[in-house]
Amino acid sequence: MESPTVSTPRPPWNKDKLVGQKRPFKLKEIWAIRVRLQLSCRTRELALFNLGIDSKLRACDLVKLRVRDVATGDRAAARASVIQQKTGRPVQFELTDPTREAVANWMKVAHLRAEDFLFPSRVSTSPHPGTRQYAGIVDGWVEEIGLDPAAYGTHSMRRTKASLVYRRTKNLRAVQLLLGHTKLESTVRYLCIEVEDALEMAEQTDA
Repeated sequence: MESPTVSTPRPPWNKDKLVGQKRPFKLKEIWAIRVRLQLSCRTRELALFNLGIDSKLRACDLVKLRVRDVATGDRAAARASVIQQKTGRPVQFELTDPTREAVANWMKVAHLRAEDFLFPSRVSTSPHPGTRQYAGIVDGWVEEIGLDPAAYGTHSMRRTKASLVYRRTKNLRAVQLLLGHTKLESTVRYLCIEVEDALEMAEQTDA
């Protein structure tokens, strides 16, 4: 008679991991990453970083962008509109001058055509990077400027500009539109607004 097989319990998936909302980047951290990419002439990564910040797109949408989504001819557009994979709804975003320049430079270096994926995969089995590949690239940027990769991720890229806009304007409706959320409550939860506002007020109050 065979003895019953005793399976070893798997450790919890979140063991030793920081869970919850990933932090948005601060302005000084954005520029720290951007300058490193510029100085090391990492044209592809600079375009990916700048566009990730400006577009506020989820990783699954960002990695699947085609040249025609953000450019006409050899020029990057001032604005773009993309159908979100998760919701099926369009979301619009503006490309700032540094992003347009970075995207145009990358298109020129990579000899991309309108129908090409904007960021072709370097793995022959895939036409564009996967979300895990993108996550690994973001982790690399975070480590390069001395931050903890466990506290940041691809959602940091999506949250950054939205957080900066909210800080400057306190206009939740505007941020909701920028993120493509259908409900305002989703935007409130996404930005952790109540917690962040409470911390900000505490920092500005003398005990």
